[in-house]
Amino acid sequence: MNEEIDFILDSAKEAMNNAISHLEKELIGIRAGKASPAMLSTINVDYYGSQTPLGQVANVNTPDARTISIQPWEKNMLQEIEKAIMLANIGFNPMNNGENIIINVPPLTEERRKELAKQAKAEAEHAKVGIRNARKEANNDIKKTDVSDDMKKNAEADIQDLTDKFVKIIDEKYTVKEKEIMTV
Repeated sequence: MNEEIDFILDSAKEAMNNAISHLEKELIGIRAGKASPAMLSTINVDYYGSQTPLGQVANVNTPDARTISIQPWEKNMLQEIEKAIMLANIGFNPMNNGENIIINVPPLTEERRKELAKQAKAEAEHAKVGIRNARKEANNDIKKTDVSDDMKKNAEADIQDLTDKFVKIIDEKYTVKEKEIMTV
């Protein structure tokens, strides 16, 4: 093809890959039935005046499928971590035993499962919008190039193929997450 067209295709593909990466991060944060350190990945703790991700001030692990254990590297961080979890409003009730913080992850109700599945669906739709925006931008760039109409049509067809491929990936990721959420 043409270098300009190749650059446009590569840029579109990169933007679409970024949409997928963002979706994956968002889906990890949506809890399914079992405990996972990722459930707390969005929590920031006030660490000597600066907001710091929980994973940088404590060891977060899951001793079993219903428990998250948080062991701060500094004992004086226990209250700050507990406060940050409460402020995050993610439905967890942290218990401080003086050494570490234990969170019992309650089983999801049917209603909450449907809510989380809906949230996952919304994230998938956001990713699709990102894919479509990348397609639109690429098609606009293709129209501005100084190549033959046939090359433009071929490039637009390639962009559409990429779009279809990435939308299918999003649908697959959503289906897996939905199944994970709805499995009791």
